[in-house]
Amino acid sequence: MAGFDQYHEPPEELSPELRDFARIIASLVEEAEAINWYQQRIAVTKDPEVRAIMEHAQEEEFEHFAIDLEWLTRKLPKWREVLKAILFKEGDILENAEKWEEGK
Repeated sequence: MAGFDQYHEPPEELSPELRDFARIIASLVEEAEAINWYQQRIAVTKDPEVRAIMEHAQEEEFEHFAIDLEWLTRKLPKWREVLKAILFKEGDILENAEKWEEGK
């Protein structure tokens, strides 16, 4: 069986659940890359119509990223715990992370 980049162990030795996990991680990375590509395109285009099209496409990538992330956090409660402690909080990002570290 041919290997895929998302696997660091022989795929046939991994459970179906872990292979699905790897698929979602790969998808999350791909969505992040797409967001980055659109951001670069938006930054350099001079055409307002092209910018609007790229912004629309990028918004769909945000949605895809969020869906992937939500699935992952449902499968890994610890990940959800960390995200809840850091995301969407006011104040310094690193200080929020340090507060979580101290409280765990």
